[in-house]
Amino acid sequence: MAAFVLKINGGEHRVDVDPQTPLLWAIRDGAGLMGTKYGCGVAQCGACTVHVDGQPVRSCSLPVSAVGASEIITIEGIKSREAQAVQKAWVALDVPQCGYCQSGQVMSATSLLSLNPKPTDEDIDLAMTGNICRCATYVRIRAAIHDAAKSLEG
Repeated sequence: MAAFVLKINGGEHRVDVDPQTPLLWAIRDGAGLMGTKYGCGVAQCGACTVHVDGQPVRSCSLPVSAVGASEIITIEGIKSREAQAVQKAWVALDVPQCGYCQSGQVMSATSLLSLNPKPTDEDIDLAMTGNICRCATYVRIRAAIHDAAKSLEG
């Protein structure tokens, strides 16, 4: 066991965990933030996506010891203009069904729009690869990303 101070959503959270503990469990169990979901445990489904220093990462496969002083943003703390546009589009187009994958989907979509404010279908498909939706709302996800991008133009 070791003590780590994680910078999450603008605050500091002390967690006492094994250094190889996945960041996901430090976020959920250590910091008490439950929005980031466990899906597969092998970085293949995207449910656990968070931003580390602005980049989307799969928190289920990143050891807490590798995070260092990086800034971690979870679904609870994402507040950028792009995030607000994505969240509004998600609601307007009724994207979620069961909702389980949505925090990871929103985190990936927000990252995409931060880097590419006018994505094509191909850009969206590439950026969202690895974000699995059990309910198969991929068409609505793509439409919502386009809708969010259009709302950011003005």
